[in-house]
Amino acid sequence: MDWNAHALWRGLHVLAVVFWIGGVAFVTTVLLPALRRQGCDYAAFDALERRFACQARITTQLAFVSGMAMLWLSDSWARLRDTWWLWAMLATWAIFTLMLFVLEPIVLHGRLQERARHDPAGTLQLLQRLHYALLALALLTMAGGIIGAHGGAWF
Repeated sequence: MDWNAHALWRGLHVLAVVFWIGGVAFVTTVLLPALRRQGCDYAAFDALERRFACQARITTQLAFVSGMAMLWLSDSWARLRDTWWLWAMLATWAIFTLMLFVLEPIVLHGRLQERARHDPAGTLQLLQRLHYALLALALLTMAGGIIGAHGGAWF
C-alpha cells in the first residue's frame, strides 16, 4: 500500500467530513435557533441554507470518494463484513445524499413552502428537529469511526 497516498486521502476525507458535518452542526445549533428567535420564516432559512446545500453536496461526495479510495488503497474490502462503523459511515452518507440530491430538491422543498404558509413557526421547529436527528446520526457515526479506526470497539 502507498502510505503517502493513503494519508492524503485520509486527510481529504477528514476535511470533507469536517466541512459537511460542521455545517450541519452550525445550521442545527446556530442558524435555525437564531431564525426562530427572530421570528423569521421558511423563506429566510431556505435562502441561507441553499448556499450551504451546495457545499454539503460537494463535501458528501468528496467524503464518499475519499473513503472508497482508502478502502481500495488498503485493500480493506473484507473489513466491511465485520466493521459496523464502516457501514454506519455508508448509511449516514446514503441518507444525507438522498436528502441533498433527491428528497429536499424534489419532494420536501415544495411541501415545506406550502406548510410554512400555514404554520411558519411550526415549519422551522420541524426543520430543527429533523436537523437534530441528522446531526445526532452523523456525530454517532463520527465517534464510532474515530474510535474504530484507532482500535477501539463498542460492540
